[in-house]
Amino acid sequence: MTPPPPEVEAASSAHLGDEPQVRSWERFLKKFYRAQINEAVLGWPQKRSLVIDWYDLDKHDRNLAEALLAHPLQALAQAEEALKSVDVPAEPRPKLHVRVEHLPATSTIDVRDLRAEHLGKLVAVKGLVKKTTEVRPKLQDAVFQCGRCGAFIKEPQEEHLVLKEPLECYEDQGGCGRDSTFKLIVTETRGQASKFVDTQKIEVQEAPENMRGGEQPQRLNLFCEDDLCGMLRPGERVTINGVLRCNVKKDHGVKSTLFEIFVDANSVEKHEQEFEEIETTEEEEEAIRRFAKEPEVYVQLRNSIAPTLYGLEMEKLTLLLQLFGGVEKKLPDKTRLRGDIHVLLVGDPGVAKSQLIRYMSGLAPRGIYTSGKSSSGAGLTAAAVKDDFGDGRWTLEAGAMVLADRGLLCVDEIDKMDKNDQSSMHEGMEQQSISVAKAGITATLQSRCSVLGAANPKMGRFDEFASIAEQINFPPALLSRFDVIFILRDQPDAGRDALLAKFILNVHRGGAMLEQIRHEDTTYTEEEVHGLLARTAPPVPKDFLRKFVAYAKRTCHPVLSEEARDRLAAYYVDLRRQGSGEDSKAIPLTARQLEALVRLSEASARVRLSPEVTGEDTDRAVQIFEYYMRKIGGGEGGIMDIDMVASGVSSSQRNNVGIVKTVIRSLEAGTDHGAEYSEIVAECERKGVAPDKVQAIVERLKQQGEAYSPRENFVKLTGR
Repeated sequence: MTPPPPEVEAASSAHLGDEPQVRSWERFLKKFYRAQINEAVLGWPQKRSLVIDWYDLDKHDRNLAEALLAHPLQALAQAEEALKSVDVPAEPRPKLHVRVEHLPATSTIDVRDLRAEHLGKLVAVKGLVKKTTEVRPKLQDAVFQCGRCGAFIKEPQEEHLVLKEPLECYEDQGGCGRDSTFKLIVTETRGQASKFVDTQKIEVQEAPENMRGGEQPQRLNLFCEDDLCGMLRPGERVTINGVLRCNVKKDHGVKSTLFEIFVDANSVEKHEQEFEEIETTEEEEEAIRRFAKEPEVYVQLRNSIAPTLYGLEMEKLTLLLQLFGGVEKKLPDKTRLRGDIHVLLVGDPGVAKSQLIRYMSGLAPRGIYTSGKSSSGAGLTAAAVKDDFGDGRWTLEAGAMVLADRGLLCVDEIDKMDKNDQSSMHEGMEQQSISVAKAGITATLQSRCSVLGAANPKMGRFDEFASIAEQINFPPALLSRFDVIFILRDQPDAGRDALLAKFILNVHRGGAMLEQIRHEDTTYTEEEVHGLLARTAPPVPKDFLRKFVAYAKRTCHPVLSEEARDRLAAYYVDLRRQGSGEDSKAIPLTARQLEALVRLSEASARVRLSPEVTGEDTDRAVQIFEYYMRKIGGGEGGIMDIDMVASGVSSSQRNNVGIVKTVIRSLEAGTDHGAEYSEIVAECERKGVAPDKVQAIVERLKQQGEAYSPRENFVKLTGR
């Protein structure tokens, strides 16, 4: 898009006629790519490029391959010149671009590692697409008409966004040689017209898994032309192969000695495979397969998650299964069933919720951490922004859910988010896509990620006598999208508290001893430190666990066995039957919870790298389900009721509320003072509602403004 410096142009022109190199390109194209050339020619104008593999060129001519990396402008010009001499089955011969993919590792440079030595070289840059502009035509070769003599003057355009006009009506192009006014010829006039090319500006950001600590992601602008335009969307992971260029940076209109870098894209490689960036060797894969067969694989992996946190065995096991995830299914009718598992942690302060999800964001092969209090709906999904990046036009910027595609999104303090911002997560969690219609931009972005959230109760501490829906600032529709919801309570327990205190104090004592050994003369030994911190060392190293997860998600796609399918079906039917009796109207679980059980079972099978989900896996999933449902969805008589999770009121309670309201309405008819409380209790008791439940329901109706007491011992409905 921006022309090379004059010295580069001169070098390109000097070498374009280098006959040995042009002939070598010609032999290479005829030997390796004749079929692809014919296919591209026959598919023109839909196909306008020939894509070659750098390693094929390296096999053919090592010097030519090295010259392509060092002098890409002249080498690509020679390749397109050689392409003209290859016989093609079409007339007139269409012009094709030569694009190069799969550059060697020496040319793959991180955004933060680009330096002056790379200017003018062919480089490969990996990253996330952050912003894209609209595709617009760019003037490439301008034709002007002289206002004096009418001659047509050609003026190649060199600078991006700066139109270059003729200095005079050039005599060598048949002009009058005088100063004049010039008219740009856009449409064809007497066989003359300016040449335009499609162009698009892209901003690429470093991938989050490549950053450490508090590093800010660095960004790089690149320009696409012709058939590369419109290929990329925000949130996609790509490798851009292109020439690193620079532009003079202007500060308040004054040219600076500092230059801005950008990439003129030659080709784009999309990363479709999840976790592709985590590579494993054959030795590591063999070690992973051996480890997956060990009988204690679940215990060792569970204990490797946040080992400095005491207890939380079931929670850590579930977070382990969330890392592995279920199997994503794409059905013949284009229906997509998600395999990602969403988990919510709700609990008292000081139970290490934030520490746990921060650890998970660093452990996941592609994890992003954010805090709900400092996150907006646009920051989580996508934002339409207008700035100088898009030359004043609106552009689309991907949010955290899009950037976490194929990974894990950790949201702390999720209950502190604004309600409108919380509602923006609905589509991203269930459909796993973000639909955007902002500032005239309509797009759908992918957000195929697992969500791990943490929330605090409204009143500071969790009330075991109130439902979860009453205690967190969360809409029921969003709450129901979490597959697993854990309640973390800080309750006194002498035996557990003694073990916890000993564990925490050993961690602090061992950590302080280690620091003293590092910085001072001391009598403590590393053996003493190891003895104190033995339980905090993960049985499985973090790097190995990350590669284990990546390998499992890439290669293992377990299928429900007949046994597993029958067990889940029987469990689902039996639980539903518990709530179908005459005296019980509870809904123990719905189809959404059944799908969650399937995902947990598939994740359990993935831990063993098993191609089949067995009864052992379904038992593990059911154990997790019952563990959290007994805490948050316990209805009357110990029967689980999923309505308690969503709304805080069980189906049986809702039925009782209806009975009480009907009784009050019938008794207050024709009176001004309402229904007498003793009569309400007696009538409700005849209908099967106990007096203590009547009292609780009446008090709830008063709190919600649906009833009031016009005088003592009388109740009247408000008519709401």
